[in-house]
Amino acid sequence: QVRLVESGGGLVQAGGSLRLSCAASGRTISSYVMGWFRQAPGKERDFVAAMRWSGGTKYYADSVKGRFTISRDDAKNTVYLQMNSLKAEDTAVYYCAADDSIVGVRFPTGYGYWGQGTQVTVSS
Repeated sequence: QVRLVESGGGLVQAGGSLRLSCAASGRTISSYVMGWFRQAPGKERDFVAAMRWSGGTKYYADSVKGRFTISRDDAKNTVYLQMNSLKAEDTAVYYCAADDSIVGVRFPTGYGYWGQGTQVTVSS
């Protein structure tokens, strides 16, 4: 069992920055894929970014490429989402997700573990 706890959401003006954190506990996640998704009211849960805990390729949605960065801290067992140049359309609940066997990292159905979500609101 893996437990994920997000933090770092809040209210920010357009053009500002936020850093989301996802602290993982439970099982060893060195072989896991870690993903960030977001869901705005009335919309589906969309892919934002993903990476393998062991390193390698990082994946981003086109809408956030160049503005958001996913990274990890091994010592803290935490994955981050640095969000810069925020826009009103980035407003959503952001979720951290993990799994050790994923075919398509961009699809939420591939992830078995989810955090509770953290609200990000960008005012224009």
